[in-house]
Amino acid sequence: MAIEFKGRVAIVTGAGGGLGRQHALELAARGAKVLVNDLGSGVHGEGGSVSPAQAVVDEIRAAGGEALANGASVTDFAAVQAMVQQAIDAWGRVDILVNNAGILRDKSFAKMDMADFRLVMDVHLMGAAHCCKAVWPHMVAQGYGRIVMTTSSTGLYGNFGQANYGAAKLAQVGLMQTLAIEGAKHHIHVNALAPTAATRMTEGLMPEEVLAVLKPEAVVPAMLVLAHESAPTRTILCAGAGTFEAAHITLTQGIHLGLGADVPEQLAARLAEATDRTGEQIPQSGAAQGSNEVGKALAARA
Repeated sequence: MAIEFKGRVAIVTGAGGGLGRQHALELAARGAKVLVNDLGSGVHGEGGSVSPAQAVVDEIRAAGGEALANGASVTDFAAVQAMVQQAIDAWGRVDILVNNAGILRDKSFAKMDMADFRLVMDVHLMGAAHCCKAVWPHMVAQGYGRIVMTTSSTGLYGNFGQANYGAAKLAQVGLMQTLAIEGAKHHIHVNALAPTAATRMTEGLMPEEVLAVLKPEAVVPAMLVLAHESAPTRTILCAGAGTFEAAHITLTQGIHLGLGADVPEQLAARLAEATDRTGEQIPQSGAAQGSNEVGKALAARA
């Protein structure tokens, strides 16, 4: 089956360079009309210019595709709403949203200014929420939508000096989980992509020989699969250097200890049993935890 997007309209944020640019170019090459959003700021969020977005639009048009440029900051909800309306006015619909915009303000938590923590949360988490909120009514009305969050291995597993970034990136997964549940009846599929790619945000963080194999183009196939009409939903797909994996948030079977003064001591002694991953499940919703706990409690009474 060919992965094609003819007749689809996509919005890609942070698409003026790096991974976002590759996303926009490939969606357009496969038939999508693309609104290329980029504030045009530096990797730390300073400054702004529509020029990077326009340059990508020019590339798409030169190759025979359709595209529009937009310089809105994803932290500005009114500007994001206007961005979505720009796509609606031009093409009548929005089928795909790729939340790719992001910045870095790396420091160890001990040295991190809370203003830097808040700014990274605003761009990554609130930016994604703003974009999702703006496209949501249109996707509901048309009975179709595909949303791709950009999470990170830092959010999933942690990384020194990136407490703000990691918190924001895992928060996007939490947003994805609930939006996928709420969007299911409207055929809105919501997924998350954890990319490993050489971009402005990774310069100086890895050896040159490693960066050489981490081409952004190698991540794009994962985005295309998650943005396509055949996409799964609530999937966390990892991609880098041509390798593709999946990450899962799971729940162990656990143990029932009941109530009692010595339960803390019992739990400490049997913690390995509680964390044993044998038979773990991937919950379909947050209710799975409560169901597991209540089920074990009632079984213990029988």
